[in-house]
Amino acid sequence: MEPVPLQDFVRALDPASLPRVLRVCSGVYFEGSIYEISGNECCLSTGDLIKVTQVRLQKVVCENPKTSQTMELAPNFQGYFTPLNTPQSYETLEELVSATTQSSKQLPTCFMSTHRIVTEGRVVTEDQLLMLEAVVMHLGIRSARCVLGMEGQQVILHLPLSQKGPFWTWEPSAPRTLLQVLQDPALKDLVLTCPTLPWHSLILRPQYEIQAIMHMRRTIVKIPSTLEVDVEDVTASSRHVHFIKPLLLSEVLAWEGPFPLSMEILEVPEGRPIFLSPWVGSLQKGQRLCVYGLASPPWRVLASSKGRKVPRHFLVSGGYQGKLRRRPREFPTAYDLLGAFQPGRPLRVVATKDCEGEREENPEFTSLAVGDRLEVLGPGQAHGAQGSDVDVLVCQRLSDQAGEDEEEECKEEAESPERVLLPFHFPGSFVEEMSDSRRYSLADLTAQFSLPCEVKVVAKDTSHPTDPLTSFLGLRLEEKITEPFLVVSLDSEPGMCFEIPPRWLDLTVVKAKGQPDLPEGSLPIATVEELTDTFYYRLRKLPACEIQAPPPRPPKNQGLSKQRRHSSEGGVKREKCPQLPHGAGTPAPEPHTQAFCQQCSSSFRLTGKSSQVLGLQQHARLPKPKAKTLPEFIKDGSSTYSKIPAHRKGHRPAKPQRQDLDDDEHDYEEILEQFQKTI
Repeated sequence: MEPVPLQDFVRALDPASLPRVLRVCSGVYFEGSIYEISGNECCLSTGDLIKVTQVRLQKVVCENPKTSQTMELAPNFQGYFTPLNTPQSYETLEELVSATTQSSKQLPTCFMSTHRIVTEGRVVTEDQLLMLEAVVMHLGIRSARCVLGMEGQQVILHLPLSQKGPFWTWEPSAPRTLLQVLQDPALKDLVLTCPTLPWHSLILRPQYEIQAIMHMRRTIVKIPSTLEVDVEDVTASSRHVHFIKPLLLSEVLAWEGPFPLSMEILEVPEGRPIFLSPWVGSLQKGQRLCVYGLASPPWRVLASSKGRKVPRHFLVSGGYQGKLRRRPREFPTAYDLLGAFQPGRPLRVVATKDCEGEREENPEFTSLAVGDRLEVLGPGQAHGAQGSDVDVLVCQRLSDQAGEDEEEECKEEAESPERVLLPFHFPGSFVEEMSDSRRYSLADLTAQFSLPCEVKVVAKDTSHPTDPLTSFLGLRLEEKITEPFLVVSLDSEPGMCFEIPPRWLDLTVVKAKGQPDLPEGSLPIATVEELTDTFYYRLRKLPACEIQAPPPRPPKNQGLSKQRRHSSEGGVKREKCPQLPHGAGTPAPEPHTQAFCQQCSSSFRLTGKSSQVLGLQQHARLPKPKAKTLPEFIKDGSSTYSKIPAHRKGHRPAKPQRQDLDDDEHDYEEILEQFQKTI
């Protein structure tokens, strides 16, 4: 077959003869892109082989032959077309008459000219039909008598037989649809007419999309038929040609077998490595792999080391055979305690630093001292100082139960244990109280306890001789990730098996010849892979690894903000008391009455270090808010609870004790002396 333009080949192609193999005889290169633009191939090199599998009509360009204007028609256009000329053209009228009389056709016949004809003071345009009735002598010249229909009138014209064309004969035929016209080779490039279009004459130029297979192309190649390239049909001589189709590991993952498969790497994804393992450097172009199938189990645990300045991150397989022991968890805020709380599982913690409660917001927002023991009961809501609801964590305080002398007191306090409300934004520091010395497997640990949790590897995985997890003082198991992996080994080292996640390391491979052999016994698979920091933080952004939302911001306290503004004025401002002697700097030796004390106390504006006393006075005047939606305390006779004394041995109180300001026996001289000292 001789080379033909691609457009001509496609228009003459019978869809029933597909697939066809073409060879590019004259290539084309588009400067804008090496491969494709808008999903269509735009570059073909000379000698490329193309296996055409499907041809689809994209659109039809309708062209006006008079003005060269164009419009696009959809493939489902519903108009009907009629041809205005036949494939046979004639150079003169004499040729047209001679061909008509010699054929079985008889006069009259219709024809049209491709050029304007000027005769007898009239102009016949190229899109007007003329009917040839007979050949007569006109003014001594052998002429063709023609009838021209103009505006409902018939005009007789005499055209000499020597009139030059070319001319096209026109025969009335049945109207045809767009697809019928395009499928008829005899109507190719003929002038047509369509009553639903604004132009009297038009030419149809279809544009097709060719779907083909090419060497080393992973997907179906889409080639527009308008690509200026010459092709040659070599189907008969290319039946032995095998088109190599690259694969992605993600596509191999979707296969159900049979495994193992022998693969060769064609391309490695660009970018930073995700694993810090020795086998990563072996993944290069040309390296042969053996794929053994889907890894089991499909879940992994993201773990980070503890006890070092720079933590290391690992992805631990669900098949890890090492033994783990739980370690106490640390919680920086009350909100973290809520995330670790599970109904039905007791959660007891110990405070590791002193924290002041926001009693101005709610009297039950108590302070904590180092060593305070709490049991988490669950979330709740409490009324704030401004009438708004505040999300809190409801706890109850536990006693130390250090001695037998306190047993009776503990039993009494267990009947009414002290409730502790911690706002979610409470900036405390807690450590879990636990005494669990059991050794767990990774599967048992993740099934019985929620993540994150703290562990220590006490026995390494025997199948992993270089298990790195045993060298750390502790591990934080961050999150459980379910992701399919493929078990792979290098062809050069069949005993070195590892697991590749195609989602994050999608190699481009091609099937290699030969069937690999399965090694004897179980496959030695590396169950621990160290991650790069970049990939670790990328994993933490996955939906399955989303960290809990940060705790809510603490509410603004107007009383405290006013107090800070007063403190910025500095010192203690004292006004003259009318009940004291003039110019006295110290109180009278006699104790004041209660009424005088209230008047005197109102004359003091305390700032600076005395703000705590002012806070207590303001707190005494506030109505006592009531907590709502709080869980009820579970009274268990086997558990004994007691309040922690405010001044416990070895602990400093987080806030001074509240004093009764209405006590008549109070010595106000001592209070004023304390004021003098604070100044």
